[in-house]
Amino acid sequence: MLEPIIIDVASLNLPALLPMAILVVGALAVICADLAVKGLNRSFLTMITVLFIILDFGAVIGYTGPSRGFFDVLLVDGIAIMAQVIILVASALFLPLSLSHRHFREFRMAEFYALFMFMIVGFQCMVVSDNLILIFIGLETSSLALYTLIALHNRAKAFEAAIKYFTMGALAAGFYGMSALIFYALTGSVEIYQIEKVLMARHFEPLIGVLAATVFMLGALGFKLSLVPSHTWTPDVYEGSSAPLAGYMSVVPKIAGFVVAMRLFEMLVASGVVWVEHILYVAVVLTMTLANLTALVQEDVKRMLAFSSISHAGFMMAAILIGTTQANTALFLYWTLFMFTNLGAFTMLWIVRHRKNLWDERYQHPYTKFSGLVKIMPTTATIMGIFMFALAGMPPFSVFWGKLYLISAAINSEFIFLAVIIALNSAIAVYYYMKLVIYMFLKEPVTIDAKLYATNASTPLKVIVGVAVIFTIFAIVFVDPLLMVITKYVIASGF
Repeated sequence: MLEPIIIDVASLNLPALLPMAILVVGALAVICADLAVKGLNRSFLTMITVLFIILDFGAVIGYTGPSRGFFDVLLVDGIAIMAQVIILVASALFLPLSLSHRHFREFRMAEFYALFMFMIVGFQCMVVSDNLILIFIGLETSSLALYTLIALHNRAKAFEAAIKYFTMGALAAGFYGMSALIFYALTGSVEIYQIEKVLMARHFEPLIGVLAATVFMLGALGFKLSLVPSHTWTPDVYEGSSAPLAGYMSVVPKIAGFVVAMRLFEMLVASGVVWVEHILYVAVVLTMTLANLTALVQEDVKRMLAFSSISHAGFMMAAILIGTTQANTALFLYWTLFMFTNLGAFTMLWIVRHRKNLWDERYQHPYTKFSGLVKIMPTTATIMGIFMFALAGMPPFSVFWGKLYLISAAINSEFIFLAVIIALNSAIAVYYYMKLVIYMFLKEPVTIDAKLYATNASTPLKVIVGVAVIFTIFAIVFVDPLLMVITKYVIASGF
């Protein structure tokens, strides 16, 4: 006779689900409110969504329960908390960009805000679990919502971008499913910590099975992180998306992917199986180098920033390859500083957006558009220049401190060649970032009509740019406190 299953509610640790539950309730509330009251104002929808994100943020940083929860599929450790903080802060900074001077169709739809909250829930599921099934659910939830958000921009290029993203995402989902299947067949578990125990006990035999699972997983996560050769969708999708959504995609989905990669690949690298390290090494070097070389020949600033974000993702995978506490700390420090700078750069593109392609038949933001901008709008040119200097890794701006700490982590772990590659790629990147600065400050303007560069400017956008500029310029003030907090959480997580 079958024994009844007794579930202890206290052992489920339901408070661990609270952050995700808040946004699910928020998304459903927005949809219900739209059904009840037609024509809700975009300002109301934006503020309500930001309010739910703030409540979610409070639930994340206020959580004090055990690290395991809900049948042990949730893992609320230090890196999960830090990743959720980055996700929620970036989301809260992104949403006010919907309050631009020009009215866009997607920002008037309640479905946009509901999908946005469901997308965040998906990212949170990815970072608060080491269960391959829940990670997959989070990956697909966030991806499907993001495909739709891109298509809602209602431009021909937006539809093309959404279809390309969906097609590549379907392939990546297949790779992920195959990898999880092989890991389960080898170990009898889908929990990463259990997989580690079984593989360690067997000395990672059979090697061919572990190799196949690792390669499939690298292909799946490589898509989410834009690693070479799974990066081909990135520039086209960024070009077809609205500038704020492109900036958001360059930061938030990647931090979720980095956490999953940390949990899985650092375990595999630490195994001592040499070929795992070699596979990651090749992926890291190719991602940094090819992305930078391709960015050199771009004619559009948004596409240049797309390839730039691929290169930055390569830097972060270098931290995962190194795998020390200092390297993992460098990852979160770098991405926190990069978040403000990159969102600021894409916000500037959103401000200078014009509904017609006046400067080029294909591109909205060709370099020629910014020719002589300092003579037309000196403040705009100066702020954009600051963001370019920061992304190039020049002191004393934000990203410099992240790169410096990452290179020191590589040297301290005797990854000297990798440190040299990172430094050389940083030098290459200076060229294409400074190319925009040269156009803005040293070229003659194509037009002297300042209105063409401010058709989308509004007070909320200026505030977001102001916040980004403050964090970019005065990053030196925040680096030490950030390092202390990040190191504490990384060590507490066992990384």
